[in-house]
Amino acid sequence: MGASPGLPGGGRGGAGAVGWGERWESAPRVRVPFWCSNNHETRPSFASDAAVPETWDCPRCGFPAGRDQANPPGPPRSEPYKTHLAYVKERRSDSDGAAILAEALQRLRKDI
Repeated sequence: MGASPGLPGGGRGGAGAVGWGERWESAPRVRVPFWCSNNHETRPSFASDAAVPETWDCPRCGFPAGRDQANPPGPPRSEPYKTHLAYVKERRSDSDGAAILAEALQRLRKDI
């Protein structure tokens, strides 16, 4: 490719990219420290007039982090995996299950 006429060494004509500061001013910022139960510290940046949340997700371990280093929020509690049968047993009693099973078996025997 040859150079553009009038420009040295293949330079581009027209306006180049404009830097961040030349477009607009950013809002005043404040860095707020948060600590998780693993004692990881993170300091996200917020606009100075924005409401700062009580908790922030730790980018290192994913646990919730709070603003009090001496008393960070505990790790999230996860419920164990439940099978379909476990959910059914929560909704139905043993007598309900026996009645449904008897009805289903009766229908099957009638079809045979």
